[in-house]
Amino acid sequence: MGCVTAAGLGVDALWQAARDGDPKVSRLDGDEFARSHVKIAARAPFDMADHFTPNQARTLDRFSALAIVAAGEAIAAAKAEPREWGDRVALIIGTGIGGIETTASMYGSFTSGTRGDPMAIPKIMPNAAACQVAMTYGITGTLLATAGACSSSAQAIGLGLQLIRAGIVDRAIVGGSEAMVIPSSMLAWEMLRVLTPTAQRPFSKGRDGMMMGEGAGVMVLERLDLAQERGAPIVGMLRGYGTTSDAKDLLRADPVRSSAAISRALADAEVAPSDIAYCNAHGTGTIANDSAEAEALSLVFGEHLPKLAVSSTKPIHGHLIGAAGAVEAIVTVKALNEGIAPPTINFLEPDPAMHPINCVPNTAQPISGKIGISNSFAFGGINCSLVLSAV
Repeated sequence: MGCVTAAGLGVDALWQAARDGDPKVSRLDGDEFARSHVKIAARAPFDMADHFTPNQARTLDRFSALAIVAAGEAIAAAKAEPREWGDRVALIIGTGIGGIETTASMYGSFTSGTRGDPMAIPKIMPNAAACQVAMTYGITGTLLATAGACSSSAQAIGLGLQLIRAGIVDRAIVGGSEAMVIPSSMLAWEMLRVLTPTAQRPFSKGRDGMMMGEGAGVMVLERLDLAQERGAPIVGMLRGYGTTSDAKDLLRADPVRSSAAISRALADAEVAPSDIAYCNAHGTGTIANDSAEAEALSLVFGEHLPKLAVSSTKPIHGHLIGAAGAVEAIVTVKALNEGIAPPTINFLEPDPAMHPINCVPNTAQPISGKIGISNSFAFGGINCSLVLSAV
């Protein structure tokens, strides 16, 4: 596994922040954000000059650069040699928006009458991150890019699992990347009225929105027998994948259809609701979405729900949109291996209008089970749940 987040470079930095409830919030005080009312985000402390030469950087939007670095950590951690895997490896990288930093730069060039970037189109395209990762690490098998808003990278992980099960590939390098903490993007999100100006507090009374994040998360999936044969360091198991569509509303989640995605994932993994010890919730911190997710969980878990630790780590690393599913799947694997449910920070008090859940308020809790679930419920009604387990 590999990632770049507001916590810094690497899985260890992410897990430490999530476990300790240490929010990685940046102030947006620069002149470029003067028009923004929302002045907080979870920016990654990432300088492209630390990782790429000037010639390399000229061909990369920030979202592609983040994906390359996250993939590099994942490949190294897996002791993988993707150049040797030929056609039997897939690479699937999701994104919600793609190269929006380059898009904004080009708009500035057009309005000012200055010369634009001749590499703009190949930097903007949603498959740019996947293509750049493939070229960097010599991945020559199936290459895909998923665009499913907040579920993009969770869908990438699920599709990788399906390709392996179908026998099309033996291994899949999967994840997502997003870099939207720029003035135009932040203003656009403000207009949706979903950003909090103070603090993200999922499932809490008084919650008022999400905090934007940026980063990338990547996993290496591999057939178990092949991983064991080559002595790969196995850190977790991807056991199930479920996805559904609301087909109802662009923005408002349908708890019935999101609960169906959870149920499909559990059935795919051949586990019962009572087998789940931890749920990394989508938990955006908006009034409507958190209520819908709590209702969906109640529909699936029933009497087991009070025993289930359900936390959202988004107040720590921000909402990474197209990278959210992958980053949160990484957190889920770490939580299950360490036996610790990371906290939902900034929690004030239960919301009486919402179905009650144990949202691990403010302080981490021990968990004894080894199986968990990670939810990603996206704009457009794209629901995705992943069942994961510790080794």
